[in-house]
Amino acid sequence: MTTSGDRGRLDDLSRQIIALLQVDGRASYSSIGKAVGLSEAAVRSRVQKLTESGVMQVVAVTDPMEMGFARQAMIGIRASGPLEPLAAALAELPEVIYVVITAGSFDLLIEVICESDLHLLDLVSSQLRSRDDVASTETFLYLKLQKQTYAWGLPAE
Repeated sequence: MTTSGDRGRLDDLSRQIIALLQVDGRASYSSIGKAVGLSEAAVRSRVQKLTESGVMQVVAVTDPMEMGFARQAMIGIRASGPLEPLAAALAELPEVIYVVITAGSFDLLIEVICESDLHLLDLVSSQLRSRDDVASTETFLYLKLQKQTYAWGLPAE
């Protein structure tokens, strides 16, 4: 259904369905079926398998500023211990919306959304820098979000 042999490789129909949902996450299974040549039931089944397997999510993307969050930032973290447990712990913080283990100047990058500068200060001081497994942090405040997309293309087969 979703693979063409190699694990993680999507077949053309699944790729087309994902591409259509990236344009309009609310598209009906019927309209997607017409576009890709499948029945509504077949599209529903594929979408269910794609979401259950973790290949994709269909979610509402909000504008944090419109939701009352005045401050967004990326925080670079240098760790003083194992990275995976630290990453897992930081991922549990409600302000943290993105966590990645990196190579380079920082061991981790986290993206955070806070209600105010004071909220961000409290997060950095009380919940990050106070940890024994955090050696240092550097905060990059977002002045303007120029581009944010979740509709990146699928890799060519």
